[in-house]
Amino acid sequence: MNAPTVTEISRRHNPFPRDGVVFDGNGVPRYRDLPESLPDMLKRHVDERPDSEAVVELGGERLSYRELWNRSARVAGGLRADGLVRGERVAIRYPAGTKWVVAFWGVIMAGGVAVAVNTRSTASEARLVLDDADVRFDLNLDVPLPDGDPYVEPGLGLRDVAAMFYTSGTSGRPKGVPTTHEAFLTSAENLIRCGGIPGDAGADLRTLISVPLFHVTGCNSQLLVAARVGGVAIIMPVLNQAELISAIESERITCLVTVPAVYALIARHPQFATTDVSQVRWLGYGGAPIAPSLVVALQNSFPRSRVFNGYGMTETASTLTMLPHEEAAEHADSVGYAAPAVDLGIVPIGDNPAYGELVVRGAGAMTGYWRSPEATAGAFVDGWLRTGDVVRVDAAGRVHIVDRIKDIVNRGGENISSTEVEGVLVSAPDVLEAAVLAVPDDVMGEKVGAVLYSDGPIDVQRVLAHCRTQLADFKVPQYIFVSSTPLPRNAGGKLLKAQLRGAVKWGAPLR
Repeated sequence: MNAPTVTEISRRHNPFPRDGVVFDGNGVPRYRDLPESLPDMLKRHVDERPDSEAVVELGGERLSYRELWNRSARVAGGLRADGLVRGERVAIRYPAGTKWVVAFWGVIMAGGVAVAVNTRSTASEARLVLDDADVRFDLNLDVPLPDGDPYVEPGLGLRDVAAMFYTSGTSGRPKGVPTTHEAFLTSAENLIRCGGIPGDAGADLRTLISVPLFHVTGCNSQLLVAARVGGVAIIMPVLNQAELISAIESERITCLVTVPAVYALIARHPQFATTDVSQVRWLGYGGAPIAPSLVVALQNSFPRSRVFNGYGMTETASTLTMLPHEEAAEHADSVGYAAPAVDLGIVPIGDNPAYGELVVRGAGAMTGYWRSPEATAGAFVDGWLRTGDVVRVDAAGRVHIVDRIKDIVNRGGENISSTEVEGVLVSAPDVLEAAVLAVPDDVMGEKVGAVLYSDGPIDVQRVLAHCRTQLADFKVPQYIFVSSTPLPRNAGGKLLKAQLRGAVKWGAPLR
């Protein structure tokens, strides 16, 4: 059996320059001039702006860069005094806030590997992760932060593992992803360059983190981006619409990142109309399709902000692609172009070389799952990491996510992209969230079902009429379920379709 062929995606029209990107002996793109390690990056700001704010917990502490460094170094010293050896794993199970951040930096400064555990997990789910990671210490609410003489492990380098995040488990048991210092720094640099954030932004970057820190969106795409430029990470322990809107003004937020549904909800909140958002300069979203009308609404609501759609994975330390502000509305269905230190390719499905599974190569990509040789072997093709996402690439080189390989609806031999249908549904009147699922059918094999959510009534016939103007007849949902609650998502905003499949009871087909 022949190995799959990878077709590399051209960068001819890619708007993101590759200044400072070099290629190693395996052809992997890497940044040439990164800090030596994450602590080295942090120490530069401690030396240059010690009294500047670094981390703020809404309703809690505010830490300067000096305070963050000193407290983290004491955690590192405490861990070492208790016997931690370089490379051993330490679980972090504190809620999002300054305590989580100090623990994260402390573990890394001790030379350990920070294991970010989902705090929403059940006791048995958490135990699976703790056992799998073989953690030496479990920092949880029943355990105070370690404390000892300040310590920073010498000789930490780019290829050392700094932390381990676990996959969401939407396609099987969660798997550990060891993430190096270089991968974290590469992801941050990619985001800074693609988002147009000045490298010396400092306090001009005040990013509001409303997603959990145990997920790469909160940690890698916001917390560490702020630390890279000497900015401020403002952490919201629990997402609350009214508090988020208030914080935009009271904390002088300049950067927001969340899923499209949250933006749609806060834009309709009565408090938003009287909130000063003039200081917001960067507005990021991802994790779900976004309606072009919502993109335009965001541009109008945040007139001084650059908006951008991003795409990434736990396995790649977050960011792979970004769609620039200038193309955000016209190409709202695209996740954009490859970041500077990322190469993208396609394993074609059928005869079209611009349609198939997306694969990636770059310094941010993992080299393998933790203690999972079989999963690792299946995750690579010819040195490229498989994403599991089916994409199409347009003539300009923009990437469009078509679907997860396992989420394609096969209706009588016609492959239907659930992502395409979801994009049309969220642009329909009154629909805030949509999930498309395959409904078993004795004749066609599968038909299209849709779960919808809004904060008010939904006129199903009006939604279907909208779909018929945008989709071929066989793609229009034949089953509709209206949810009274927001659709279940993981910490990164990804729809938990397995959970929906077990909960939704379909009625009679609509046509």
